[in-house]
Amino acid sequence: MADPTGGPPKPPAPPTGGPPGAAPVPRPTGATAAPAAAGAPQLRATTAVAAGGAPAAPPYNYRAILEQMVKLNGSDLHLKVGRPPTARIDGELRALELPPLKPEDLRSIGEQIIPPKQRKEFEVDKEADFAVGVPGVGRFRVNMYQQRGSIAYAFRSIAFQALTIADLNLPKVCEEIAMKPRGLILVTGITGSGKSTALASMIQYVNEHRHANIITIEDPIEFLHRDINCHINQREVGTDTGGFAQALRRVLRQDPDIILIGEIRDIETLEIALKAADTGHLVFSTLHTQDATQTINRVLSFYPPHQQADVRFSLSTALQAVISLRLVPRSDRPGRIPACEVLINTAAVRDNIRDMTKSLDIPDLIKEGTVQYGMQSFDQSLMNWYSQGVISYESALFYATSPSEFALRVQGIAGTSDTTFDHVKQGAH
Repeated sequence: MADPTGGPPKPPAPPTGGPPGAAPVPRPTGATAAPAAAGAPQLRATTAVAAGGAPAAPPYNYRAILEQMVKLNGSDLHLKVGRPPTARIDGELRALELPPLKPEDLRSIGEQIIPPKQRKEFEVDKEADFAVGVPGVGRFRVNMYQQRGSIAYAFRSIAFQALTIADLNLPKVCEEIAMKPRGLILVTGITGSGKSTALASMIQYVNEHRHANIITIEDPIEFLHRDINCHINQREVGTDTGGFAQALRRVLRQDPDIILIGEIRDIETLEIALKAADTGHLVFSTLHTQDATQTINRVLSFYPPHQQADVRFSLSTALQAVISLRLVPRSDRPGRIPACEVLINTAAVRDNIRDMTKSLDIPDLIKEGTVQYGMQSFDQSLMNWYSQGVISYESALFYATSPSEFALRVQGIAGTSDTTFDHVKQGAH
């Protein structure tokens, strides 16, 4: 149609989702994602028309990278400008045989996978957490952040279904701990030590052996649990609730038997968790601590000195167990296996936590409770795997809490009255 002002004819209106002359913006494929937000400073459409009218390159195929990582049994994938995609395989970073990434590649990935709420969060805070599902490949926890003015990603692979406690090579006592009727159970370890995976296996065990109402509060949701015998509701921070503290303030009105808190991050969350555990609920959560002693000290450190007596009493009555994890490279085949420290809250442990006049003596209490309660130290766990030929001597020493003592144990040097490692000879772990 001619322009009524006498100018040249106007081109027809472009299809929704692109500028004049552009190819239609394709839908993101392979992920649960949202379309790009208009005017995003970092995330712009990757199919815009290039100079001279030629269409730009198609959206970056991030699916192929994730498939390659999964085939290599990688746990994490790191993407940044100027480097090839890099996967963590058996605990070690390994660059994949792919070209270095460009800024437009990383923007294209963001356009395809980031949900609308996290897009706004990223534009303001320059970082965001979310989960994404790629059909036929897997689920991934994603941290998207900015470094040196460009976008970067850290993907964590999540199994579609939680593995069993036995599949993960966790101690059998973990099954007994998971079936406790009430109390606080803490799973601890450094980042990437398998805390979320261990928690998911314990929830799976409960799901198979109890009839209970389970409510999880996670950031983000990682493992998707299917109702078996339990009624499970999974709430994601930012999507289903505003935050851990907000969700926990109302969770007791939702008739829970079991509450899973993704992570204890502040004193408010901790106080509600202790209250829930003390009022007859079973509460699972995680902390970024290296062992049982550090875990108890971390909980106590949330409170000022004048509240120490009260929190010591509350913790001593609410705590059921602390399970601490370290992933150790296997020597018998590719992969890693968990070295596991287990603390059960016995009468002796409760007295030690309450007594402000004495320092915590958790390592000795663990050794004393090995046979009767199923407790074990990291060094006992490592000795078990080493004696079975699962891990190397060098790895055992590297991950041991007391390397010099561990070395003496291997040489058979120990006091005649010390029987804390005798169970290892019987094949327990």
